[in-house]
Amino acid sequence: MRLAFSGHGASRGLALGRARVRRPHALEIAEQRVPAARVKEEAARLHEALEATRAEMRALREKLQGALSKEAIEFIDLHALLLDDPELVQALDALIHQERYSAGYALRVQRDRLAAVFQSMDDAYLRARLDDLDHIIGRVNAHLHRHDPLPRGTAGEVLVCDNVAPSELAQLQAQGVVAIVSAAGSPLSHTAILARSLHMPLVVGAAEVLTRINDGDVVMVDGESGQLVLDPDATDLRRYRELEQRDQRERRDLERLRSKPTRTRDGVDIALYANAESREDVARAHAVGAAGVGLYRTEFLFLQDRDTPDEEEQFLAYRDAVLAMGGRPVTFRTLDLGADKADRAGLALANEDNPALGVRGVRLSLLYDVVFDTQLRAIVRASAYGPVRVLVPMVSCREEVLIVRRRLRRAVAAVRRRGVAVQVPPLGAMIEVPAAAIGVHGLADAVDFLSVGTNDLVQYLLAVDRNNDALGDLYSPLHPGVLRLIAHVLRAGNEHGVPVAVCGEMAGDPRLAPLRLALGLREFSLHPAGLLELRRAIRDCDLARLQARAPHLLQARDRRGIERWLEAS
Repeated sequence: MRLAFSGHGASRGLALGRARVRRPHALEIAEQRVPAARVKEEAARLHEALEATRAEMRALREKLQGALSKEAIEFIDLHALLLDDPELVQALDALIHQERYSAGYALRVQRDRLAAVFQSMDDAYLRARLDDLDHIIGRVNAHLHRHDPLPRGTAGEVLVCDNVAPSELAQLQAQGVVAIVSAAGSPLSHTAILARSLHMPLVVGAAEVLTRINDGDVVMVDGESGQLVLDPDATDLRRYRELEQRDQRERRDLERLRSKPTRTRDGVDIALYANAESREDVARAHAVGAAGVGLYRTEFLFLQDRDTPDEEEQFLAYRDAVLAMGGRPVTFRTLDLGADKADRAGLALANEDNPALGVRGVRLSLLYDVVFDTQLRAIVRASAYGPVRVLVPMVSCREEVLIVRRRLRRAVAAVRRRGVAVQVPPLGAMIEVPAAAIGVHGLADAVDFLSVGTNDLVQYLLAVDRNNDALGDLYSPLHPGVLRLIAHVLRAGNEHGVPVAVCGEMAGDPRLAPLRLALGLREFSLHPAGLLELRRAIRDCDLARLQARAPHLLQARDRRGIERWLEAS
């Protein structure tokens, strides 16, 4: 019987397929004890399952390298680290050897113990790690019982689930899953961001799906509107084909924009840069006509191996990125690690009470002098092959920028002593910390450019974790306070003659192009996959008209007022 319901569109695209329902993880395993003679065998069975899960995570990591943004690799590494956590492994051994529990029941008992600890924590970020625990426990349990943790034979199917981890997306797509519908989740989560980069239709927050949809049901998914239709009728199917044809026309139209300028209707050129972290990303940026790389994430090298990458390894990666852009500038963001990111080199501090407010970004770089100086020399050496800029993350005060500038000059001097003719690259600061945005005048005369990192700035300013489903409605770049603070940063940049770019999800959303232009932004850095859509949106804008309406935008009292302004644009 036909049934229509809705969630929140998180990644646009259309899909029609059979449903594959994955129920929320729950270890419904009855208490079971094993004879004393079987204890060693049961412990060995558990460790085989743990090792099989480790091998699975390693294989998945290798497959994803360069295919996704760094967030996917970080989640995989975080899950791998959980497998080696003494709180998990030693406790499981104790439950088997001392209580003579079966491996499956020991897994359930320890999961429940750790879940109680996570749920009692005051910090929302740490409470959210329960999802990671359940994800990895589910994989171990699957290997323990010799069945696949992810469904096989899913080609042409729509995965219906409670939630999905970012690390699963590419694997699901490779298996032929055509769309994902989840009961929980947020359009601004890591999963949603990665789904958009993969062009995987995703609908989140569709609370009814797990009670209304069964395996094998035919489901029609609209990832833009969030609309779902169970058992679509002839009218629905006709509409689906019409929307599909519209999307195909749009894709053809976008392809024609590859060689077109990013210019408003009234003739103002806008610079579109690409975010990147690999050669594949840089190649995509070049192919879609990006003005350069506005944010190259250097930490991906530190997320691959147990050892910190040396200068030569970093230099070769940076040099190749510069050469690939063929004379267009590449902005290297210095190491952006922290305790919330599972770096394999062991630089991030463990057990920080609040990693989001901890030793991360430039704070971590200044803590490790040798590591930071090595990275700066590698970037400076790469600058001999083309235009390079250096961008410092998580800046909170002027003193940090001045220290980095001294260290950068020292790196240039060291490279020159080797006989390489290089200049001091332009130095920029990321505006992610509210204090840096408010006190931007103290930074603007100490840097050559600024880049507003909207993802972190919004969540710090609003005190809302964008991955917390319960707070999804509160996290929004359309908060009046966010827009006024960005406008303040832009005014300071203009006064000091310092260009200001914007990166993050706010930069890449084509629906927000009129708003960003009205505020005065002229440089954007976004994932290459979204660059052509943003170029089209900008080419449809009349900048003079938007600037005339800018005062009304900044006078809006609430989110709805800003949305009305956008609707009238």
